[in-house]
Amino acid sequence: MKKTALLLICLVFSFGFSPKPLTWVAIGDSITYLNDHPDETGNRISKGYLTLVEEKYPEIEVVNKGFNGWTAVKIATEFDKLEIPRADMYSVFLGTNDWWGGKPLGTMEDYQKDTGPETVFGAFRVIINNLRSLSPEAKIILITPMQRVDFVYINNYKNSAFGSYREKNGQELESFAEAIVAIAKAENFPVVDLYHKGGMEHADLVKFKRLRDPKTGEYRNFKYPDFIDIPFDPEKDEYPYPEKSIAVTYDGLHPSDKGYRMIAEELYPIFKEFLTE
Repeated sequence: MKKTALLLICLVFSFGFSPKPLTWVAIGDSITYLNDHPDETGNRISKGYLTLVEEKYPEIEVVNKGFNGWTAVKIATEFDKLEIPRADMYSVFLGTNDWWGGKPLGTMEDYQKDTGPETVFGAFRVIINNLRSLSPEAKIILITPMQRVDFVYINNYKNSAFGSYREKNGQELESFAEAIVAIAKAENFPVVDLYHKGGMEHADLVKFKRLRDPKTGEYRNFKYPDFIDIPFDPEKDEYPYPEKSIAVTYDGLHPSDKGYRMIAEELYPIFKEFLTE
C-alpha cells in the first residue's frame, strides 16, 4: 500500500504540475516591435527573431517590448511608464534610432559614473539599472544595431533615411555598436554584434535599389554602392525596393525573414547556455 501511495503521489506531481516557463523580455525598437506586426511590413516578413527563438525553446515565454522609432535615450527616460515586467532574461536591442536621431553617444565614463540619459552610454546605464532593480538575478543580453542602407518606409515613401555608410550629425553608427560591445564586456554580458557580423554588411542588405537613371529617366536596378546619391522622389517614383530586391532587409533597414533568421541564430547558443545553467 505504501508503494502504491508513493507511486500515485509521484504521478500527480509528474502529470499535474509543469515547470514554470522562463520569461524573456525583449526591449527594442521597430526591429523588435515588427515581430508581432507583420501587417506593418506589407506582410514581407512571416517570423521575427522573437518568434524563432520561442519556437526553438518552447519553455521560454516571450514578452515583446519593442517600441517603433524609439531610442535608448527615450526608453531610459520613459522607463517607468513602459510596464516592463520582472523576467528571467532581458535583451536590449537599441541604438540605430539614437544614431539617426543625432543623440550624443557620450563616453564610457557616462556609463561608469551613471550620468543619466542625456547620452547613449548614460541611457544604457539607466536601462540596465532598472532591469537589475526589477530582477537582480536576471540574465541580460545586449544586441548592437545592424548596418543599414537607404531606408524608405513601405507605408509612407516620404519617411526615408540614408544609410550608415556615412556619418549622421558627425557620428558613425559603428561607434554606437562599439559602445554596446564595450558595455557588454564591462558587465560580462553576452553580446550579439550584428554590426560586424559577416553577411550583414551594407552590400548584403538589399540586392538592389530600383531608381530612375538620372541620364535616361528609365528605371534601373542599382546595386550598393552605386545607388548612393541617386535621387528618389517620394511623390512620383515607384517604391525602390520591390520584392525581388529583398535580401537581409526588405527596406534597407528592417530585417527580412532571412535577416531575422540570422539574428535568431546568433541568439540560440546564448539561450541554450542560459537554459542549461
